[in-house]
Amino acid sequence: MPIYNKLVRDLIPQVIEENGKTCIIRVLEQGEHLEEIKVKMQEEALEFLEATSSKEAVEELVDILELVHTAIQMYDVSYEQLEQIRTQKKNQCGGFSKGIYLVEVKE
Repeated sequence: MPIYNKLVRDLIPQVIEENGKTCIIRVLEQGEHLEEIKVKMQEEALEFLEATSSKEAVEELVDILELVHTAIQMYDVSYEQLEQIRTQKKNQCGGFSKGIYLVEVKE
């Protein structure tokens, strides 16, 4: 049996068993869970980077968004609060929609 040692979506063990296989899981402690969310976020960001179609890219963005929802829940922050902070930061620094690419800053 392949060894994965990674965070997976909550229903993956059920899906594995429905396919006639067995798996070994453990439930992570909160601190470990948060660290694994960070690792998974990096994994999903790399998969987004490597996506070759819009469909693949959107699937990876969905996974990233799900991780964001889980992480803010662990930090006891609502999605509305996150959006408020995002909006404040956007108002102060702007977003990323214009594609501005900083090349150099001279003193």
